[in-house]
Amino acid sequence: MNERPERRKPGGSRDGKKSGGSRDGQQSGRRRDSQRSGSGARGGTDRDRDRTGYGRGGSRGGGRSDRGGRDREFTEAERLQHELRPVRAEHQDPEIPEEVRAKDLPPGARNELKTLQAETQELVARHLVMVAALIEDNPELAHRHAISASRRAGRIPVVRETLAATAYRIGDFALTLRELRTHRRLSGSQRNIALIVEAERALGRPQRAIEAGHEADPQQLSPEERAQLAIAMSGARFDLGQMQQALLELEIPELDPTRAYPYSPELFAAYAAILEELGREGDAAVWRNRAEYAEEALQSRLAASDQLEVLEIIEMEDPATD
Repeated sequence: MNERPERRKPGGSRDGKKSGGSRDGQQSGRRRDSQRSGSGARGGTDRDRDRTGYGRGGSRGGGRSDRGGRDREFTEAERLQHELRPVRAEHQDPEIPEEVRAKDLPPGARNELKTLQAETQELVARHLVMVAALIEDNPELAHRHAISASRRAGRIPVVRETLAATAYRIGDFALTLRELRTHRRLSGSQRNIALIVEAERALGRPQRAIEAGHEADPQQLSPEERAQLAIAMSGARFDLGQMQQALLELEIPELDPTRAYPYSPELFAAYAAILEELGREGDAAVWRNRAEYAEEALQSRLAASDQLEVLEIIEMEDPATD
């Protein structure tokens, strides 16, 4: 999925909307306009209350089971089985237009579905195509399609990853965390670590966000994933009032003002925002200018070639010297 979490500005939400694409082409955007708990169900039903007490199938939540005593911990197999349960006990599949075809799903995602029976594979693929089509304009409906896919293919990593993306988009950060952690267990991939950190932040748990970020091995992340993680970790430090540490989190090799990568504008802008918070207005202006310059250069190259590559920034104007 290679998610690009929507960043929070110092003291509030980030302006505008951004949407990333999945590694396999699944689009995902997110908006922190509301918070929903649990697995996406609404209302105060007995089923919802099960999540805070004893859940279905003898699970209490919090990694504990009511089988064999109230305080018995889940085994690893029980924990995974708990995570793979259907997201909702009651769910009505949304309709899929006839013209939507399974082959519209990118090849990488289709390959992950090959372990499914042919009929199930076809239906799950079409639901995932609908997620990509709807995530920007109708994230709630996209989320319903993601749930439908997950109920049929709960052991397929890309399906759980897609459900996490739609959950983040509708503001269900608890479900986002559950799905991302399940995806990590199923796939062994750490590529969504930045989104895990951002979801913890969104739940008001910056310390846990930092701890989650430290679980990742930077050597196993791509440069873009390291940049996204640095931005998320810096935001968590900001939430804790640790401004100097927030700045240090961003001082990574990818913070290179001489080159523009797709992640550079956001990384440069985050660095500028923390510099401004520290009262270093001149330095902040320089990095804001670098962020704008990198964005313009990348957009110009994309418009010209329809392919985005790294650009060397030969000369930068320094607004502090104007």
